[in-house]
Amino acid sequence: MGWCEVGMMKVLVLSLVAGAVAAVRPSKLLPAAVPAVYVFGDSTLDVGNNNYLPGKDVPRADKPYYGIDLPGSGKPTGRFSNGYNTADFVAQALGFKKSPLAYLELKARKMLIPSAVTRGVSYASAGAGILDSTNAGNNIPLSQQVRLFESTKAEMEAAVGQRAVRKLLSASFFLVSAGSNDFFAFATAMAEQNRTATQADVTAFYGSLLSNYSATITELYKLGARKVGIVNVGPVGCVPRVRVLNATGACADGLNQLAGGFDGALRSAVAALAADQLPGLAYSVADSFGFTQASLADPLGLGFASADSACCGSGRLGAQGDCTPAATLCADRDRYVFWDSVHPSQRAAMLGAQAYYDGPAQYTSPVSFKQLARMRIG
Repeated sequence: MGWCEVGMMKVLVLSLVAGAVAAVRPSKLLPAAVPAVYVFGDSTLDVGNNNYLPGKDVPRADKPYYGIDLPGSGKPTGRFSNGYNTADFVAQALGFKKSPLAYLELKARKMLIPSAVTRGVSYASAGAGILDSTNAGNNIPLSQQVRLFESTKAEMEAAVGQRAVRKLLSASFFLVSAGSNDFFAFATAMAEQNRTATQADVTAFYGSLLSNYSATITELYKLGARKVGIVNVGPVGCVPRVRVLNATGACADGLNQLAGGFDGALRSAVAALAADQLPGLAYSVADSFGFTQASLADPLGLGFASADSACCGSGRLGAQGDCTPAATLCADRDRYVFWDSVHPSQRAAMLGAQAYYDGPAQYTSPVSFKQLARMRIG
């Protein structure tokens, strides 16, 4: 698909949808590496979907100090960060100003279709897991995010036609990052049962995760995705909320080993899908686990003063209280790996996204996000 075709399609859509001309200027999007970005996953990518979900237990980043360093506003937007998150920085590397807006925000503002065909949509939801059972009822699980994309595609086709949408989606970038919440839930379940996970437990857990993840990639492929960037599960045993449970503040090695084992299996599963079942699928698996471990091993080398504590929180390691207006806030957010007790700071997210997009080869397989974006499909 040539960029002239993409540009013409964007102009067509903007002429079809009332009020869209003021919202998006296609000429500014033409230099982008891809025509649109579609985002699926958890709180590391969420840009506000959970703000629109009902329920007192839904995790939301809708109050200070979230967003305190967000360029242009300094206000909370639903991002679990002091500023931009990983989705924003990947989108910026691809040529956009930031992540596409949240699906539920676009629906509320009646801007879904103009955004979907000229920029993309974020379906990511804080607390979501690969499994529907993870934090059930308090997020949009990964499988439902795919269903929402399916309904969005139908609306796109009604606006500009199947052929145009097929070309758009095949050239677009699909960003997926999920799994951390499943590992937290698994560890919590084992603790509540006061037992250590057996090999049978781990095998069954991995099997469920890989089955659901493979189904997600397969469904996105059937719906038109051809360029899929996957961020694997990081060292979840090293987040402050887990460290604080250890008297020494050390990482939970068992939980990290569990995540690392899954990451290896996921890489093999995606490679098998691409080789055997999904012809024409191009993908990149970003190694969040490896990059984060390297960062934690030499934080000073990356300019971080703290690699084990939350910048915004309370108590030991800043991990015994949530990030709220009443929390303790560190003075220099750029010097902390962790923003709150679970999530990376804006700077940590930026460094990670840079590594995945065009960094050292060991952090992406089989190609970088940049190489994936530039591939010609079909």
